[in-house]
Amino acid sequence: MKGILYIVSTPIGNLEDITLRALRVLKEVDVVAAEDTRHSSKLLTHYGISKPLISYWGGKEKLKAEEVLRKLHAGQSVALISDAGTPGISDPGSVLIERAVADGIEIVAVPGPSALVAAISLSGLSIKEFTFIGFLPPKRNQRRRTLSKLTVEKRTLVFYEAPHRILEAIEDMTEILGERRVALVREITKIHEETLRGNLHELIGMLAGRTIAGEYVLIVQGSKGETPCLDTAVKEMLVLMKRGMSRKEAAKTVSEQYGLSKNDLYERSLGE
Repeated sequence: MKGILYIVSTPIGNLEDITLRALRVLKEVDVVAAEDTRHSSKLLTHYGISKPLISYWGGKEKLKAEEVLRKLHAGQSVALISDAGTPGISDPGSVLIERAVADGIEIVAVPGPSALVAAISLSGLSIKEFTFIGFLPPKRNQRRRTLSKLTVEKRTLVFYEAPHRILEAIEDMTEILGERRVALVREITKIHEETLRGNLHELIGMLAGRTIAGEYVLIVQGSKGETPCLDTAVKEMLVLMKRGMSRKEAAKTVSEQYGLSKNDLYERSLGE
């Protein structure tokens, strides 16, 4: 008989944010597959749990997934955990889950903390519908291209961002998305938890002079249906043209991203 793979959500900061069911599962399984065994050992030790640990961090994920699958096929039960929150949600874990599905392994979710849900709940923005983007591309051109595709998205946008890129990301959002209401949540459930609210431009001022550190969730108001800035779209065209794309191709690409007329973009770009 095959074992069961449990996807267990763990605290995103405060160690008290763990369910009784999660603790029971962690005590009952044969093996714990952890993103970082050093980090997870602290959680398990805190609750007096001692289990064999397998690390599946980073480049090891594909290789370690095979090791975990062998244990599951041998009848052992495995708890999959990440450093914080739910495995696979902007965290490692999806490779193992996909393989387990393909191999017919029973998978059980043990839900719990999620920075995504917690941040949205206190943002003060519309949460009737939202789109989770996760981490934006680290390179500026790719990041701006991704943001350009979101200019006409009417649902609330939710991003994760690293501290060393948060200011650059907000500056790009201000230029490409325009002035939108925003909530920036830092270190949620931790000692230095903080929520900043305002618009994108104001947020840049709020962060000026501060020590930029910790984990960030950024919630941005969706489009109200306004026409995207033509000047910004033309700038995106020029970037693409400098990279070797023809004016016609650039106009077509950017028009699809912004929902603008490619002819208008083409004509406007001639004066640049």
